[in-house]
Amino acid sequence: MSTDIAFPEVLGEAPEFDIRQSGVRTAGTAHRTAVRPRIVGVGTAVSDTSYTQLDVLDAFAITDPKVRSVFLNSAIERRNLTLPAPDAHGIRVPESQGELLDKHKELALEMGGEALRACLKRAGAELADLRHLCCVTSTGFLTPGLSALLIRELGIDRHCSRSDIVGMGCNAGLNALGVVAGWSALHPGELAVVLCAEACSAAYAMDSTMRTAVVNSLFGDGAAAVALVAGRAPADGAAAGPRGPAVLKFASCIIPEAVDAMRYDWDRTQGRFSFYLDPQIPYVVGAHAELVVDRLLDGTGLRRSDIGHWLVHSGGKKVIDAVVVNLGLTRHDVRHTVGVLRDHGNVSSGSFLFSYERLLEEGVTRPGEYGVLMTMGPGSTIETALVRW
Repeated sequence: MSTDIAFPEVLGEAPEFDIRQSGVRTAGTAHRTAVRPRIVGVGTAVSDTSYTQLDVLDAFAITDPKVRSVFLNSAIERRNLTLPAPDAHGIRVPESQGELLDKHKELALEMGGEALRACLKRAGAELADLRHLCCVTSTGFLTPGLSALLIRELGIDRHCSRSDIVGMGCNAGLNALGVVAGWSALHPGELAVVLCAEACSAAYAMDSTMRTAVVNSLFGDGAAAVALVAGRAPADGAAAGPRGPAVLKFASCIIPEAVDAMRYDWDRTQGRFSFYLDPQIPYVVGAHAELVVDRLLDGTGLRRSDIGHWLVHSGGKKVIDAVVVNLGLTRHDVRHTVGVLRDHGNVSSGSFLFSYERLLEEGVTRPGEYGVLMTMGPGSTIETALVRW
């Protein structure tokens, strides 16, 4: 089951992309030269303390060789985590669900504010310029949502429109990008930001089971923000107009038969929420990656070999390997995906933006090049987006 969305205005600059083949009906030809959403800034942040995998094993005195093997063969060197402080006996006592929710709120606001400021700085904008804020999280529940709390904490204009996407998991950053790209297209020249704030330490439930070992070996705290403005790209040497890759098209694929393969639900034994990852999920995702990417490129005149940049969610070593094999990618194609996993672990919905930031810092993108953004998560779901520099 899949869906796709395309922005017809790309026709003005990319004539090989025929919107009539994309499955999107337009009101007429007038929109073909309209403004289009562009990514104009990105920023990331992590929590204060970084741990190696050995540090985490030692912190919880884990000696089970099977559990230790899961941690030490994860392709992760370090992660940022906010673990419970040791008690008088040096033991880290598991936190209650209430304490974990408090941690989620504190970390999401702290990391989220830092990532948002960094994103706006890169975009050459201020908090006062923000017109729409969309917050994404799956590591806790807040009412009012994170967007309202950030508007209050940071002093953002009270008239800034907002949205919150909660509980969709690691794929949700691209779900939000699709929604906000639509908002941007309807509000040309106005600044919108998608903020993914994932306090994965707030979903940390330590016990002796392999279920929690897989999860606890993988996730880290992190926040990432991406700014969008709809408008024409400026001519060479011109100062006006947004710069950055244009968002051309989205395609999704949900795998209903694997709906329970990734879930965050109530653990009655522990008395808290607990995340579950089916061991088969890398192969399920890999088997459907080609399907959704081919749908994304359908009607564009592009082949996979025409994509210069791949920004794939750092879902885990096996997930990355499965995507590489099924799409025929090289290790160079996923160098940033692998690097983010190594340095931060899986930071959930914002992982692909950590990779995007690294790509920008390389300074290797060239006008006219295409990129594919890809995320995966509960549903089971694969989300993709096509962009053009």
